[in-house]
Amino acid sequence: MKLIAAHRLTIVSFIGAMSAFSEYRDVIKEGELVLVWISRDNIKPIKVDSNETFNTRYGSFPHKLMIGKPYGSQIAIRTKGSNKFAFIHVLQPTPELWTLSLPHRTQIVYTPDSSYIMERLNCSPRTKAIEAGTGSGSFSHAFARTVGHLYSYEFHKPRYEEALAEFEEHGLIHHDKNVTITHRDVCANGFSIRSSDVTSHKFNEGEGSVTIGANAVFLDLPAPWDAIPHLDSVISKNEKVGLCCFSPCIEQVDRTIEALNKHGWDDLQMVEIQGRQYESRRQMVRTMDDAIERLRDVKRRKNEGLERRKRMCDNILNDQPQEEINDEKRPTTEKTKFNPFGKGSRIKEGDTAYKWKQVTKIEPEIKSHTSYLTFAFKVVNKTRDEDQVKSELDSL
Repeated sequence: MKLIAAHRLTIVSFIGAMSAFSEYRDVIKEGELVLVWISRDNIKPIKVDSNETFNTRYGSFPHKLMIGKPYGSQIAIRTKGSNKFAFIHVLQPTPELWTLSLPHRTQIVYTPDSSYIMERLNCSPRTKAIEAGTGSGSFSHAFARTVGHLYSYEFHKPRYEEALAEFEEHGLIHHDKNVTITHRDVCANGFSIRSSDVTSHKFNEGEGSVTIGANAVFLDLPAPWDAIPHLDSVISKNEKVGLCCFSPCIEQVDRTIEALNKHGWDDLQMVEIQGRQYESRRQMVRTMDDAIERLRDVKRRKNEGLERRKRMCDNILNDQPQEEINDEKRPTTEKTKFNPFGKGSRIKEGDTAYKWKQVTKIEPEIKSHTSYLTFAFKVVNKTRDEDQVKSELDSL
């Protein structure tokens, strides 16, 4: 087994199976799901209703202001009692933005992990994927946009019902859509979907079970080693099948590897994703004269402060009335038009009156560990004849 620590800056753009989250729209309409960008760390999902108002600490935004506006528009209002403006941005939902705004029912899989997993599992519109468990549905939305069909399993009944309602609202579950969610403890009962199960699959008359034939598997379970023995009955027999187990603890990885080796999975590899953000921006070039002027400014302000304190102490010793001491004002000094070290007037980045250079800043610390990703692959039928291989290639 190889151990790899991967530091990745991941920019993801998947174009895959059609769903409500990948059908791009131009303008906002009544009843649509919209993501409201308040700040970098504050994104809220709302359903547009012309009779409703979206309230924030900065102001209230009537939904009717959003209807008819292009996605990505800035909505501005004047705050009460002042001439200042508050604003929000209205964005179309994507799996990446939904991950940042969804209501958490469980710990979720974030974009740096999910994008790497789908890349390693070679997901495409012809992929049939298994996901267990569904949880908050973050990864389910990314899967649904990318793969041909997703079979998702959730053992907790309330979470299953919430996820089912959410998927239906988002247009992921319909007769022509590509997500099937099933209420099932896969560790105990396996992955087979039958007509007697609690599932979103609509069975045709006489259809007793679903033929899955998955070629990609994702297990986000407390004990994935209990689910691995059940996979042989639902994975594809005629192509390479990829599997990823998402485990917070290294002890879980050890037991998972034992189960994978026992049941014939090969090419085992464990990966840890650690994300670090890079910010590219322009920075003003500071000269030696700027530094000298800054030191002079610091010294001048220090001397002024010492003089003021000395006068106040002398006034106290001379029994000057408290009112006169309080009226002692700070000496005024000539304010510089601009100080590149932070004091003075603000200068807009890129102002052509000043010299700039391009710089890249990175986060001082790598974000904390989320989980270990254990990958494995399996080919069930290793003796396919040439006619079968040619037939599969022709179908691509």
